[in-house]
Amino acid sequence: MLRHRPSCNEMSIRCVGLVLALGCALAQAADFRSVTEATVLYDAPAVRGKKLYVAPRGMPLEAVIVNEAWVRVRDKSGEMTWIERRYLSDKRTVIANAPTVAVREQANPGAKVVITVAQDVVLDLVEPPMSGWARVRHREGATGFVPASQVWGL
Repeated sequence: MLRHRPSCNEMSIRCVGLVLALGCALAQAADFRSVTEATVLYDAPAVRGKKLYVAPRGMPLEAVIVNEAWVRVRDKSGEMTWIERRYLSDKRTVIANAPTVAVREQANPGAKVVITVAQDVVLDLVEPPMSGWARVRHREGATGFVPASQVWGL
């Protein structure tokens, strides 16, 4: 039985395709920011737009469209709104999305619990997730690890 052996040209085309696919995946990585101070979110990029709700200080939001003065953002519920760009920071935060989230000393489900937080509590992101765990800090200083699946904003 004869097997087709790819030519150098075919291999090059496959490599380019792989690089493009990887580039597209990386380009779609979420761009999360946090709210610098409590502010209003709008349905349009203008203060004359309909006021939807107030985002609390520290709330993580996913930036979807960024322009000079306004940012189209997605919140943890998936709602798309607009916020003035000046009220967003590059500081990374996450928000508990389970009824209670245990912050543990180590990235291990059997590790000692440092603190337990309720749903919608904002935590500072200290280190991005590795192996399904993210290192976080509570506003009162407690630091530890949470399962990435139990927070939103990563």
